Amino acid sequence: MRASKVYWCDLRTHGRTSRLEKLEHLLRAAGLADMDLENRFVAVKMHLGEPGNLAFLRPAYAGVVADVIREAGGKPFLTDCNTLYVGGRKNAIDHLDTASKNGFNPLTCGCQVIIADGLKGTDDVEVTVPGGEYVTRAKIGRAIMDADVVVSLTHFKGHDQTGFGGAIKNIGMGCGSRAGKMEQHAAGRPHVDPDRCIGCMACARICAHGAISHRDERPRLATIDQDACVGCGHCMGVCNQDAIIANDAAASEILGRRMAEYAAAVCAGRPAFHVSLVIDVVPNCDCWDLNDSAMVPDVGFFASFDPVALDQACVDAVNAAPTIPGSLLADAEASRPDAPDPHDHIHTMNPNTSWQATLDQAERVGLGTRGYELVKVG
Repeated sequence: MRASKVYWCDLRTHGRTSRLEKLEHLLRAAGLADMDLENRFVAVKMHLGEPGNLAFLRPAYAGVVADVIREAGGKPFLTDCNTLYVGGRKNAIDHLDTASKNGFNPLTCGCQVIIADGLKGTDDVEVTVPGGEYVTRAKIGRAIMDADVVVSLTHFKGHDQTGFGGAIKNIGMGCGSRAGKMEQHAAGRPHVDPDRCIGCMACARICAHGAISHRDERPRLATIDQDACVGCGHCMGVCNQDAIIANDAAASEILGRRMAEYAAAVCAGRPAFHVSLVIDVVPNCDCWDLNDSAMVPDVGFFASFDPVALDQACVDAVNAAPTIPGSLLADAEASRPDAPDPHDHIHTMNPNTSWQATLDQAERVGLGTRGYELVKVG
């Protein structure tokens, strides 16, 4: 397959241009403004940050992306889907409150914020995965599938389950509804935590497959028939007690491959453009309610129409960067001096992950190519 172009710029301003101006220049050079966006709804998929985490992308970066889209005639909106885990973004109310606290609003970003899978994470659309080997029908947040164009704006960082969080994770895992996230993460159907269940029967009322029942005696705790359950995750969305929990996590490699196939489903059949900011490269995802210090110095901004090439370029840039002394990566290098590949910062930081599998599967299903030509933008 022919190499894809990945555009990038460093972060030097030389006292003349701001980082926001450099980002805008990059977006235009990479072709965002040349897309046919007139009167088209453009979903700008990004992570809005978990409360307590300060490594997420600043709203001003989203504002630059939205401005370029709007000037090209598009109708941008920032979007994300609710989380599978319990936290500050598990439903649309909490999610929007968190987004507001983190500074995401029409004044700072120049567009509205829409939670793509609805109030409780149950508003999704089943989308065929082109060439899917691990997933046949991906469950994607409805607002994202209603959009005409998808733009991913990604904070590139480490991740304790997938090795790194790049464009593929942003659109694959990030665009999955709560049921979609469970399908990617879990090895089995959800179960009920009896210490949290209060017997309200909300889960039984929403279950379309009759898989949930309640004991006759009190307390009337819910139970899930694992044979009847189809893993849709709607019961998790309606449980206000967080008593319904996904079962054991899938192996890292399987998670990465499912995630790649979800990303392929999101992008199939419509224009897509991808931006990754390799700054504040912390060890773990912005889903954490805290963040450690960065592992490597800030690298720069990257953009491409090919998310696979983009992720590969960002991985290579991070692995080529020096380790910051005193960081968690430095600790990991010191504790594992005989690591198989000492130049693979991603694997050294999270050795139980299989980040290569994600890019391999993304290439297998035709999402893009790992081969890239790096184009420097001044």
